Amino acid sequence: MSDRFELYLTCPKGLEGLLAEEARGLGLEEVREHTSAIRGSADMETAYRLCLWSRLGNRVLLVLKRFNMKNADDLYDGVHEVEWQDHLQASGSLAVEFSGHGSGIDNTHFGALKVKDAIVDKLRTRDGERPSVDKLNPDLRVHLRLDRGEAILSLDLSGHSLHQRGYRLQQGAAPLKENLAAAVLIRAGWPRIAADGGALADPMCGVGTFLVEAAMIAADIAPNLKRERWGFSAWLGHVPALWRKLHDEAQARAQAGLARPPLWIRGYEADPRLIQPGRNNVERAGLSDWVKIYQGEVGSFEPRPDQNQKGLVICNPPYGERLGDEASLLYLYQNLGERLRQSCLNWEAAVFTGAPDLGKRMGIRSHKQYAFWNGALPCKLLLIKVQPDQFVTGERRQPERDAQGSEGQRSPAAVASEPARLSEGGQMFANRLQKNLKQLGKWAKREQVSCYRLYDADMPEYALAIDLYQDWVHVQEYAAPRSIDPEKAQARLFDALAAIPQALGIDQSRVVVKRRERQSGTRQYERQSTQGQFLEVSEGGVKLLVNLTDYLDTGLFLDHRPMRMRIQREAAGKRFLNLFCYTATASVHAAKGGARSTTSVDLSRTYLDWARRNLSLNGFSDKNRLEQGDVMAWLQACRDEFDLIFIDPPTFSNSKRMEGVFDVQRDHVELLDLAVARLAPGGVLYFSNNFRKFQLDERLAERYAVEEISAQTLDPDFARNTRIHRAWRIQAR
Repeated sequence: MSDRFELYLTCPKGLEGLLAEEARGLGLEEVREHTSAIRGSADMETAYRLCLWSRLGNRVLLVLKRFNMKNADDLYDGVHEVEWQDHLQASGSLAVEFSGHGSGIDNTHFGALKVKDAIVDKLRTRDGERPSVDKLNPDLRVHLRLDRGEAILSLDLSGHSLHQRGYRLQQGAAPLKENLAAAVLIRAGWPRIAADGGALADPMCGVGTFLVEAAMIAADIAPNLKRERWGFSAWLGHVPALWRKLHDEAQARAQAGLARPPLWIRGYEADPRLIQPGRNNVERAGLSDWVKIYQGEVGSFEPRPDQNQKGLVICNPPYGERLGDEASLLYLYQNLGERLRQSCLNWEAAVFTGAPDLGKRMGIRSHKQYAFWNGALPCKLLLIKVQPDQFVTGERRQPERDAQGSEGQRSPAAVASEPARLSEGGQMFANRLQKNLKQLGKWAKREQVSCYRLYDADMPEYALAIDLYQDWVHVQEYAAPRSIDPEKAQARLFDALAAIPQALGIDQSRVVVKRRERQSGTRQYERQSTQGQFLEVSEGGVKLLVNLTDYLDTGLFLDHRPMRMRIQREAAGKRFLNLFCYTATASVHAAKGGARSTTSVDLSRTYLDWARRNLSLNGFSDKNRLEQGDVMAWLQACRDEFDLIFIDPPTFSNSKRMEGVFDVQRDHVELLDLAVARLAPGGVLYFSNNFRKFQLDERLAERYAVEEISAQTLDPDFARNTRIHRAWRIQAR
């Protein structure tokens, strides 16, 4: 074999330029960049050095041969011609990785099989001994890349991917790969800061990947120093003496690095479950003297290095995948910006984010941005110099004069104690909320209502419904029409979310956000989350349980408050029936009003359990029946009489436990005929629904006394949205 080889180094997409720079520094020559890879030429010593020292690469591939191929036979022949006995014993094991397609190879499995067959056939001995396949720890890893009719056949010197340093056995929810973390640190200028004795802090450190990689860079530790098994360990071309020399050198450098006074490197993590796994990772990396991890919230983050040295604040905030994450993430980024302004003046900061729109909400300018990929997710690295002139504060302010009359910077505390500045739109929105709060707050206090609708798309560009539940805010975002640019809609949502806590004086952690798509079937009742957090609210002298986080609806339809109060007033001594009862709030009101009995029917066991809790919370139990069943079937089988009936059906319903699909427009005549048949003489039925296009069948007025009472069933908090529901009072003639 010649003394020089062609090498390919693979890496995550977007790191090619950084890897090329690193590889040149480690001795690779004639370096060229490709997508997710670089190539160049090197001797064996450089190949080993790249394996040991590359912080950014995934694999180091040593090219054995390049050849053109038109079909699978050419592939077999080209691989078969290699002198495989120089690389692997017949009793050894191998694994083949194949990438690319074309030239008659339509899937990678077939390509890999052809390569394996060629190697095995070449090495098969007279008595039939041949290499076996071992995908986990083979003696030899062979890689073939097919690129526009050219086959590039290589040996993988790395073995397992180089990002697997061996210290990270326990991972958090969405860990950054070690080589991506190293790349972010390098881009953020950490090698320069570390060389000057600077500090590093990560306010959301997860299991500590940034911290460990930063300490390894600062202490001059080769990232793969502790790796015991390599792709070349059992390769017949391996030169153990050369490898030992390089490994000993790296060992000596690490010992010298660790003997220096450690830099101040600290991580803080809000989730207590990640603290121990993070500390375990640090310990496995041998860096317990350099890196410390503590439990701490972003909202109280304040780095305090021992010698007051400045340095780098680095973090990878969560991106948010679930419904309702927008609010908590927006406030997280706002808090982060606030803490940087307040506690990190003259530090540098690097925020690695998969949600660049949220990055803009920190109220602090980045002076540089880099594009990265985290797997398939496009990300941005925002680099910030934390200085007063980077703070985004609406209009430009004149520098204030201190007592001596000289122009002084405002103290950082003065800058930070102001709440985040709202955009012009955000400020208008805040003003509207405060105006509504002033008007409706007085009414709510007078009526002893503790939860009500504060805002309902009053300003069309802020298409939200905002409900107050005591000191919680429940926000529903209406899906924007297709004509609206989604980025604009997202920006307005963020403006509104930024305004809510300030305008209402409510803690950010008590804002819950949901998105209302146009519903199909029973999707509105599907579970969104599993926090199981119930809040007790009061209305008209009864206590009710709401759940703001787990479902799209909260368990209490606020627009039906006047209807529930009417039922409470009219229920004394009556037998009350509540159909499609949901969480049976109307039944609780009927019981409170002195109903002789209540019967509540619904198909959902979840909501009936909730109904049971609502009733027992108010001390009602024995006279209140809860029936699980399809309402139509239940009515057909029922022979009881009732004096007061309330029906508020969904627009559509299609449960697994129900025959067919209920459609309120199509089925309301049959539903009302069945229900009126159960009315006692003189009894009253209240019917309402919230289907916008609903038309009550005219024939019903011929059979029954029907009076529309929609206007009388709306409180001031729904005065702007008179189409929220329609309601009728019906009696037998």
